[in-house]
Amino acid sequence: MAPQRVTDDLDRLLEVLPAAVQQALAPAEARDQLLEVVLDLGRVPEARYPGRAVALGNAVVTRGDLAAVVEQLGAFGGDNRAGIERTLHRISAIRNRSGDVVGLTCRVGRAVFGTVAMVRDLLDTGQSLLLMGRPGVGKTTALREIARVLADELGKRVVVIDTSNEIAGDGDIPHPAIGRARRMQVARPELQHQVMIEAVENHMPEVIVIDEIGTELEAQAARTIAERGVMLVATAHGNELANLVKNPTLSDLVGGIESVTLGDEEARRRRTQKTVLERAAEPTFPLAVEMHSRSRWLVHRDVARTVDLLLRGQLPRPQVRELDGDGQLRLQESPTPLPLTRPGGEEERMPARRPRPVALAPVPLPDPSAPARQRGRTGSPAGPSGRGADGAPDAATTGLADGDEPAGSRPQLPLRLYAAGVSPQLVEQAVRSRRLPVQQVEAVAEADAVLSVRQQLGRDPAVRQQAQAHGVPILVIKADTLPQIQRGLERLLSRHGALAPDAPTPAGQQDDALAALEECRLAVEQLVLPQGRPVELLPRSARVRELQAELAARYRLGSAVFGSGGQQRLRIFPA
Repeated sequence: MAPQRVTDDLDRLLEVLPAAVQQALAPAEARDQLLEVVLDLGRVPEARYPGRAVALGNAVVTRGDLAAVVEQLGAFGGDNRAGIERTLHRISAIRNRSGDVVGLTCRVGRAVFGTVAMVRDLLDTGQSLLLMGRPGVGKTTALREIARVLADELGKRVVVIDTSNEIAGDGDIPHPAIGRARRMQVARPELQHQVMIEAVENHMPEVIVIDEIGTELEAQAARTIAERGVMLVATAHGNELANLVKNPTLSDLVGGIESVTLGDEEARRRRTQKTVLERAAEPTFPLAVEMHSRSRWLVHRDVARTVDLLLRGQLPRPQVRELDGDGQLRLQESPTPLPLTRPGGEEERMPARRPRPVALAPVPLPDPSAPARQRGRTGSPAGPSGRGADGAPDAATTGLADGDEPAGSRPQLPLRLYAAGVSPQLVEQAVRSRRLPVQQVEAVAEADAVLSVRQQLGRDPAVRQQAQAHGVPILVIKADTLPQIQRGLERLLSRHGALAPDAPTPAGQQDDALAALEECRLAVEQLVLPQGRPVELLPRSARVRELQAELAARYRLGSAVFGSGGQQRLRIFPA
């Protein structure tokens, strides 16, 4: 990733300040990371940096000092803000009851090229993006760089609604930091919502950039713009998404909140009170970013789901994005614990010490390139199809005679499987989801066993002939479905000796109770509760399955054990 480049025009700001302040800020180290200079009548000037403040000299600020600074600035707007033409600096005034200026906050404006790398992939989606964070964290700086990238690199028609001239600088000519984006100034802050609508109606933008949405009218204007198919990029008052959900003025930005009365049956099904809060509509901004610092952002890629979780009393798990010391972007999932609600309504949390997250992702297939070892094969002649009256997997298995060598005496090698009339994709899914030591092969002669549906053997008699010729057993299942395939594979593995009935896990590894509980919690949070569908966990020992069942019960969810031997696992059902 390209390093960040900073342009601040700091000399232009220092020129308008009193001479004593200029002298105190002359050294380069005094300017590094300078946020703002504060001039208050009768007090010593103060320079503010991240996490600290430094007094500038010993002389106090006089009325003459303040008047001299004001004379060199542009006109103050209705929001008591002024600027220096063609720069990004902002000077805000504090006035007494008579309207005289008694204090100035001179904030350093910087154009940071490269900060957009934190959300560059989000801009490609074309969805509206909302930035949140405390003052001074860099929201406007990021907004300025996003406007430039959208206009110059993505070729969008971008209009910046610049209420206080903070995004594109003071004066009639916008600062180069916004690139080819156009800028519309706002005469008075209370008219910002009107200018937003005017921009859409008059200038055909593809993207509108807005700083500080803070009123209900502006939130309504944002929704109107979004419904017209225009992408929005904006900042809002609030440190995190939960603040907007609780803010009645701005909650419409994330879909709005309404009180819903449930029927008796629905309330019992949800195990909740009859009056609940729910999201009223789709969010104006499908994407949201919480800026916790200049180098650490939390990204909500599905604002609707996040709001739904918050209304249910659960904590969302946004993606954490950080810039390391080398300027490289690091992505990770948030370790925020999910609160559990006891029957009495009391809230508790998972222990502070947590295992590393267990991703709900497929497990890699067994490595076929493992050192060549002799694979045990029974050598028993194949008998008839061995299919029972119903054709179920438990009915019979051809060639698996009682005289076969015991499972425990065989080497623990992957089962080489030939699928006849069975979807290879479903077989792979079953192997991955259960961590089964199975390797699919393309010829019957290379296989340790054949898995087939009942109709396939009639359509392709050559499969049975080859299996008989090479002594390969055939297992017949009813249908080409995932549950049937899973049960068939487990039966073949138990006969093949790749699964020991008393083994705690398919690979013979010890159960990791903490990892199993984390897997259970992720399954409940990501699948069972939000999607309302059952989920089967990985095979575990009896002790660990009991712990998982207790955890599911805390969510008021049902569970049951499925499978046999080392493949026993817990299935969690929605409420």
